[in-house]
Amino acid sequence: MNINTLILAADSALRTLWAEPRASRPRPQAATTELVMSDAEQRKAGALMRVNHVGEVCAQALYTGQTLACKSTTLRAQLTQASREETDHLAWTAQRLKELNDRPSLLNPLWYAGAFVIGYAAGKLGGDRVSLGFVVETERQVEAHLQSHMDKLPAADSASRAIVAQMKADEMAHAQMAQKAGALALPGPVKTLMQSAAKVMTTVAYRV
Repeated sequence: MNINTLILAADSALRTLWAEPRASRPRPQAATTELVMSDAEQRKAGALMRVNHVGEVCAQALYTGQTLACKSTTLRAQLTQASREETDHLAWTAQRLKELNDRPSLLNPLWYAGAFVIGYAAGKLGGDRVSLGFVVETERQVEAHLQSHMDKLPAADSASRAIVAQMKADEMAHAQMAQKAGALALPGPVKTLMQSAAKVMTTVAYRV
């Protein structure tokens, strides 16, 4: 990793972890009026949105690592566009956490570092098609995870539901983009390992 790559990696980490993210698209709005939640419902919604925020921190790290390791200029542009949409998600979830009087995960630097290493290693060691395979599998797992949150979020929390629904649609589009670009299917053990790592992250981030 040369000095320019290190500088770009550090800049991305600083912006993701400590700067206020700015969305390029308007935040999704609920079709129905938000109802008043109980204290317990608000705490649950906050914990779930904290997990979603961690997922977007990891997405920034993963795409940054993959972009820096990418060999194709066309693919780099596609990954950069996907990363911009993930920045929207990061901004939306951060704003919603504040509205719920909750906070981001205290372990965000750790989550970011791990995802960056995975993204960079996938691009460097496996090449562009393997890197795209990681995008497909990651986004499919995230899509399933977001669907589970649609089922878990309090019925009264229409604001969070609107955000999660748009995030889910975007993740599906990212997976389709990677598939069309020539992604290689990952081996079963790698998929299982990714699922296990995601389970640890979501379980811890729900509380910390």
